[in-house]
Amino acid sequence: MIFLIIYIKENTYIRLQLKTKFTIMKQNLLIVALAIAAFTSISTHAQMRESGDIELVPYIAYSSAFFNGDNADFYDYRTSVSFGVKGDYYFNDRWSIRSGVAFDAMGASFNNGPDVELNYISVPVNANWHFGSTRKWNLNFGLTPSFLTSAEVQSVDIAEEVSSFSLGISYGIGYKIEISEAFSIMIDLQGNLGISNINDIPGSDINQTNAFSYLGLGGVFRI
Repeated sequence: MIFLIIYIKENTYIRLQLKTKFTIMKQNLLIVALAIAAFTSISTHAQMRESGDIELVPYIAYSSAFFNGDNADFYDYRTSVSFGVKGDYYFNDRWSIRSGVAFDAMGASFNNGPDVELNYISVPVNANWHFGSTRKWNLNFGLTPSFLTSAEVQSVDIAEEVSSFSLGISYGIGYKIEISEAFSIMIDLQGNLGISNINDIPGSDINQTNAFSYLGLGGVFRI
């Protein structure tokens, strides 16, 4: 990206060192495990669903994002807030299809510099497997198309240098804490590993993909 390359050349303090990109993901996973351990004892009732049941889950999340691919070592994590609404349609007590609409704050942060703010509207389509004796745990996996809504560095628009579309492999794990038959609280950790190049500069051979994760808290409403 032209603006980004110029910024890199003009700032000699940028450290050219390889970052361990999954550090925050590991930290988030530990937080999820501790939170679930703390709340598991609140409810022991079954969360089993039947064919045709629907759940809606509005949520808010702490998110972290970075770039994979060329020049990835120039960047650090961008942290922000993401939010959205997702829903599950159940085929039986074990399997559901999950989709929804989310605002995802992706991009990255220059080492010791400003954020590359890439904001998207995402529409995940995931298979969701519910497990455990009470079906409160879930593992989900699938694909997430994301559509660029804005791209900025220090309020400078760089949307012409970024592809308007990003496709990622999405995956996650979650746990539901039952409050009543019709309402639960969900804690989940989600990831999105980009598989499409977001660099859209004509003639450029730089290949960069998004990578994104979040730790979310949502309310589960059974319809």
